[in-house]
Amino acid sequence: MNNMRAFYNAFPIWNAVRTELSWTHYRIICRLDAENLRNQYVIHAVEAGWDTRTLQRNITSQYIGRVLDASKQETTRAQQLVKDPYIFEFLGLPIDSNISENKIETALINHLQQFLMELGKGFAFVARQQHIVTDTSDFFIDLVFYNYYLKCFVLIDLKTDELTHGAIGQMDMYVRMYNDLKKGEDDNPTIGIILCTEKDETIVKYSILAENEKLFASKYRLYLPKEDELKELIEQDRIRFELDNDLKE
Repeated sequence: MNNMRAFYNAFPIWNAVRTELSWTHYRIICRLDAENLRNQYVIHAVEAGWDTRTLQRNITSQYIGRVLDASKQETTRAQQLVKDPYIFEFLGLPIDSNISENKIETALINHLQQFLMELGKGFAFVARQQHIVTDTSDFFIDLVFYNYYLKCFVLIDLKTDELTHGAIGQMDMYVRMYNDLKKGEDDNPTIGIILCTEKDETIVKYSILAENEKLFASKYRLYLPKEDELKELIEQDRIRFELDNDLKE
């Protein structure tokens, strides 16, 4: 009876209920206090085909709060799909500073379905360690995806330490090369995401990240942080994201 009452209070207009979701989906979503948040989780769950376990995990990990820009737009932008931080607790890896990039990368591929769910809607896997050949050099890009909402390739470079100017310059080069050598005529410009353990605000502010809307640096965690820690991480990055947007405007 309590569940039915909560459902009615949360979704009083029966015709607005999405039939793609089960009663268990709605029972989980009803526990959220904010109407706007409930509606967003309904939309995400339908569009991404979340089962109830994924829905519960994403609510616990504050999935929507971690999206850089959760506001509604007429057209989908990269900021509406990129998160900060990313949570990879599903890999089951030890929280060890000595763990290698290759081991994390291998674990992500071994848990590709969950990784795609964490990345968000519209992502499709393209390649691991994709070989790019220029006139003078060979390069290998850690992970390549395609997003059919953004209609562009998304390059991911994985780092096991703090963000550096070198990592930013490398990703900028990868994106430029991919646009020149791989992007099709119907594709939008390529996006690059650097996954790192920490970010220095000075490096973010005084680098190409501050002005390039196609380059992103996001933190990641190999564990699910406690609620307070996760809220603090999200708040720090939202403040930085809003300041960066103000500077670009």
